[in-house]
Amino acid sequence: MAITSFRNKYFFLSSMYPCKIDFGDIEYPSVENAFQAAKTTKLDDKFIIAKLKPSESKYYGRNRIKMRNDWNDIKLDIMYQLVKIKFSDPVLKQLLIDTAGEDLVEENSWGDTFWGVCGGIGQNQLGKILMKVRSELLSM
Repeated sequence: MAITSFRNKYFFLSSMYPCKIDFGDIEYPSVENAFQAAKTTKLDDKFIIAKLKPSESKYYGRNRIKMRNDWNDIKLDIMYQLVKIKFSDPVLKQLLIDTAGEDLVEENSWGDTFWGVCGGIGQNQLGKILMKVRSELLSM
């Protein structure tokens, strides 16, 4: 079996889900905000991103910042760190654990074939990170 939509009952799996993320001495309202802020080294941009809605932070991170040179080398590790922070919350941790036995696949219609799967094609990197963190939590 697989969970293929990170909406409705499984919205908590989405990087857009509202939750407190303390990262780099700044508090963000979601994993998405923290992830977008990590793309830059400019502190001003990080503080702006921390105040945006998650969907706004995604736009800002794609269009308004100067991306750090090593971003492609570190983005998977950054997402892994952020997902670990998110699921250290006891309620979210239990929700993730409760998905045990399910493949987590972020199917989408917006063409994201890196973090998810679109039209049956994609690397599903977010799903893989979620399953890795879940596995680590289950082995604790």
